[in-house]
Amino acid sequence: MTNPLAGLFTARQKETARRELYARGLRLCGEHLAARGDRSAPRDARLTRAIGVLAASLDAPSADPFDALLQVGEYALEAGGDGLELALGVAGTATGIRQRSKGAWRLRGLALDGLGRDDEALECYGRCLALQQEGAPAGAVARRAGTLRRRRECLEEAAALFPGSGAALRDPTGRPTAAVAQEFAGHVRARVAEHGPDDPAVRRLLELYGTYRRLVERSVMPDPLLGGSTPIGVGGLRKLVAGRTVCLVSNAGEVAGSTLGAEIDAYDLVVRCDAFRIRAEGTGERTGLHAVSLRGDAPWEGPAWSQRAGVRLVFGDPAGAWRRATRERLVAGAQEHVGDATLRRPLSDPALLGEDRWGPGAGTAFTVLRLLDFLDVSPRLDLIGFDKPGRLRPAEAEWVMDRATHVDDSKMRIALR
Repeated sequence: MTNPLAGLFTARQKETARRELYARGLRLCGEHLAARGDRSAPRDARLTRAIGVLAASLDAPSADPFDALLQVGEYALEAGGDGLELALGVAGTATGIRQRSKGAWRLRGLALDGLGRDDEALECYGRCLALQQEGAPAGAVARRAGTLRRRRECLEEAAALFPGSGAALRDPTGRPTAAVAQEFAGHVRARVAEHGPDDPAVRRLLELYGTYRRLVERSVMPDPLLGGSTPIGVGGLRKLVAGRTVCLVSNAGEVAGSTLGAEIDAYDLVVRCDAFRIRAEGTGERTGLHAVSLRGDAPWEGPAWSQRAGVRLVFGDPAGAWRRATRERLVAGAQEHVGDATLRRPLSDPALLGEDRWGPGAGTAFTVLRLLDFLDVSPRLDLIGFDKPGRLRPAEAEWVMDRATHVDDSKMRIALR
């Protein structure tokens, strides 16, 4: 027979423990305010008010102070700096009070993430996601967990490439992200010096390092809408281009140093490629379509992913690598539309051009040019700045000149329509 007094005693024990946890949380808040002193910034005002609300809720018999506790943690996160340590302490208190609170585990993961403690953050994100209802849409926590998981995979593969010298990368636990990134950079420099940049393992190491740095700088993009961008296929691209005059602009210095900017911006659709730069007087300012090829480029040589563009077409193969790269490198809000998988290899795709003769090394400019020419819906299709040798591969330049209807050397223009 169950002893009712034993149940009452257990309930009182839990209540006492709960009150002690709240008291601990409030004590952490007091210590934070005392340490800040007169150094409090305006952004800390909301945090200070939230601490006051928490203190008041603890004295109200009918109030549930848990939400107030989480609010303190959220504002501590927002404050940054030493606020991250307060957020972590508050989150630890919250998970102690309610071990099945998604909000508490999310807060704890975000605090650890902000402090660069990736593995611990990933574990907390996992606890949060495990409490999420089955079938619920993946949100920011799932995407952030995916980012940390991909970063860890990069480190593990990099360590495996050179087992004798990559042990520090294999287990980054306990070291902040900034320190691990420095170790990774040092490991890359040492292996390049030891084996040379042409070694296959070194090339793969450089790719992994580039991916890791991009994942440190920003999270992977959400799917399927890629951070607010609308995916489009061949039909969608055709509709966007139909009836519009198109100008494909070279990244050559002669264009940037010219006075063609106003003429370039007068086209309905301005197309740019890879790591383009804007100098309004010479290049124009508008970018209607940005095309980029994935070639495992190092982050310091990477294309202008953050430049604003109406449409971004990403060319690359195989499909898995292309899909992962678009999630990792695309910047949320930097484009209105992004080409889907049907547009990732237009030259060799049998559903489009199906021309294998150009090979995987085809230039980005030629690839997007052939795609636009294939769609055949633009009344005018011009190239600017591609009139000099070396701007296109010889076979590509020959294809262009065979189909050119007009060449204007004074304006570096080749017309295909």
